[in-house]
Amino acid sequence: MQKIRLNILGLSVSQTQSGAYALVLAEEEGERRIPIIIGPVEAQAIAIQLEGLKPPRPLTHDLIKNMAFAFDIALLEVTIYKLEEGIFYSELLCEMNGKEIKIDSRTSDAVALALRFRCPIFTSEEILQKAGIVLEGEEEDSPVRSLLDDDEEFEAPASSSYAQYSSSELNDLLSEAIQDEDYEKASIIRDELTKREK
Repeated sequence: MQKIRLNILGLSVSQTQSGAYALVLAEEEGERRIPIIIGPVEAQAIAIQLEGLKPPRPLTHDLIKNMAFAFDIALLEVTIYKLEEGIFYSELLCEMNGKEIKIDSRTSDAVALALRFRCPIFTSEEILQKAGIVLEGEEEDSPVRSLLDDDEEFEAPASSSYAQYSSSELNDLLSEAIQDEDYEKASIIRDELTKREK
């Protein structure tokens, strides 16, 4: 199988399935996109990593990463190797004691782990031909869209409601939101702080 590297373009609310999200992967050297429908828990695990938020206690994918590091297991790459009846199948290529092992995984979990291990995500030309789409009028340098920014269900008060706070107060609120594991609020506060730094 000729491997084609994919990058994470972003997450958005699924237009086709209520309560689900679309993870959009883009081929690194091309215009095709693969939208993959995933659940809210996996979407949040991916969004937290994309947003650079640090939970006070390890979430499931962080726990897996910590265990892998403790036992000297490396995640080398993630491969989306099959598409059958609308379901994407993925595997993790791990290395332990010089031996490579392939482990079956749901694609959403594989992507969440790839982000944490900073390893590449691949697929095949066959899958890109089956599921790849080219978005018309897409801006080339469009920012990563995250469910923490897009989703009404997860949406906290707009960042303008934090405009009255000083940067010091916002940093305290950000720490408190992360401590309370309120990542949606933390994302909005972080956006307000980032806007002030520009």
